[in-house]
Amino acid sequence: MKNKKIMMILALTMSASMLLSLAACSTANSSVPASSNITSASVSSDGISNYNDGEHAIEVSGKTEEYSNVKITKTGNSSLGDEADFYGDNSAVFATDKATLTLSGITVDTGGTHANAVFSYGEGTTVNISNSTITTSGDCSGGLMTTGGGTMNATDLNIHTTGNSSAAIRSDRGGGTVSVTGGTYLTDGNGSPAVYSTADITVSNASLESTASEGIVVEGKNSVTLNNVNLTANHSMHNSDKTDNFNAVMIYQSMSGDASVGTAAFNMTGGSITNKSGDVFFVNNTTAAITLENVKIENNDANGIFLRAAAAGWGSEGSNGGKINLYLKKQSLTGDIAVDGVSKLNMYMSSGTVYSGAVNQDNKGEVYVEIESGSKWVLTGDSYVTSLTCDADAIDLNGHTLYVGGTKYNAGTASKGTAIEIKSESSSGGQSDGMPGEPPSGEKPQGDPPSGGPGGNGEKPQGDPPSGDPPSGTPGGNNG
Repeated sequence: MKNKKIMMILALTMSASMLLSLAACSTANSSVPASSNITSASVSSDGISNYNDGEHAIEVSGKTEEYSNVKITKTGNSSLGDEADFYGDNSAVFATDKATLTLSGITVDTGGTHANAVFSYGEGTTVNISNSTITTSGDCSGGLMTTGGGTMNATDLNIHTTGNSSAAIRSDRGGGTVSVTGGTYLTDGNGSPAVYSTADITVSNASLESTASEGIVVEGKNSVTLNNVNLTANHSMHNSDKTDNFNAVMIYQSMSGDASVGTAAFNMTGGSITNKSGDVFFVNNTTAAITLENVKIENNDANGIFLRAAAAGWGSEGSNGGKINLYLKKQSLTGDIAVDGVSKLNMYMSSGTVYSGAVNQDNKGEVYVEIESGSKWVLTGDSYVTSLTCDADAIDLNGHTLYVGGTKYNAGTASKGTAIEIKSESSSGGQSDGMPGEPPSGEKPQGDPPSGGPGGNGEKPQGDPPSGDPPSGTPGGNNG
């Protein structure tokens, strides 16, 4: 009906022949389906545009549609705050209610607040996008956004976001499945990592870069998998008062209700991580499994370390550390590991891994190290572990001292220890677990946003953490 209204309006000002020409263009060889819901947008030789608050340029609900070689422009703001990012209000392109939307060779440019570029919402909804360019300049305006169990498949995109809290690849309440292959993904805003995950997100053969935020953030029981990806992070600005840390990859649980409680996962095979500020990894208020295989890791910050498991401002004091199972396969890496008094670490080295660094120098956290035959740990400082499993030739003390369970380790000694029990849990800080307030699939609720927003220790970080207008006290880049 909306499309018919647009055609009627155009008919008042153009001849029939002009209308036929208009429907066939927007850019050279463009394709716009005749049945499309081009909301209150205008269609012209310049493409499809919408400048109204809270509206879409393209909306596809419960149908299968395709667009190619079309320029899409969206301005206007949303007054719904976080809810806009949960349910898609004001996004340029919006698919919902089990729709299948295929986009190729398109250009999307948004300039409003909460003006996400391409949005997939709800279980059964799938967006396929390829060979396209996306730019967003407003705050809380991601490039690709997936929520409510939606699916997003992207190939060879060029995405650049400049606003705050605007990840290039982004998910929010209800998560979903995101697969990205090829392309470049750049963010310049505060609280805008290249990837912010409350979903299962896989990126392959791509370039990711953040110039002010963490490069990757994983919240709660969700995952990021990188295959042959080059990640560069320059976390140069704090977007929250909950932590003083800068880092390339942050894994945490805000307890805002946007991500289920459970074990977060970060998996990376091949490719590289270049960190320009602070630590490479930071884990707090959650359990996490980190797997690295044949990844080149370079930390350009002389004061930064490889991994920090520690409490921050999320969760309840005394139980909000990081609990980590770290798997290193075919790795060659250098950098210390810090584990505070409310954190735990099991570190497994296999497949010829060589790790150079000091572990738990402050002797505060619980640490288990297991070194498979053929792998080696070269100490760069005195280290303290709770338990150790290794062959006699697995550890090079390099002039330093290793303590195992409080006892000095003797060089050239085999050891058999026991891993530390790590449970899948996070500290709620007084807020309920889980993901309260999710609407039925495909429906966009009206009225006040669902409960579980920021407040107290449950505040979600400002940044691309759970979207929304950055409330103070949220992670910048997600981590603040």
